[in-house]
Amino acid sequence: MGQIIAIIVTGAIIGALARLFKPGQQDIGILWTIILGAIGSALGNVVLSIFNYSNDNGGVAWLRWIVSIAIAIVLIGVYMGMSAKKNK
Repeated sequence: MGQIIAIIVTGAIIGALARLFKPGQQDIGILWTIILGAIGSALGNVVLSIFNYSNDNGGVAWLRWIVSIAIAIVLIGVYMGMSAKKNK
């Protein structure tokens, strides 16, 4: 149960930061922000594990956050593009 809450909180933070850094208006709700943030976080972890990144110094894994936010920005853009075509 604690892991699900951690995924939701991480998704909300990553998604909110992605929306903050993404220029322009994003017409998506909080649920999609959390979902896309969680997916961005998971994909960021996968990408960095492919390159054998580990945060051995015990501090904040800034690279992991940056990559996760960047992926979430791309996912929000893809979602907005798909939903714009659906609404036409």
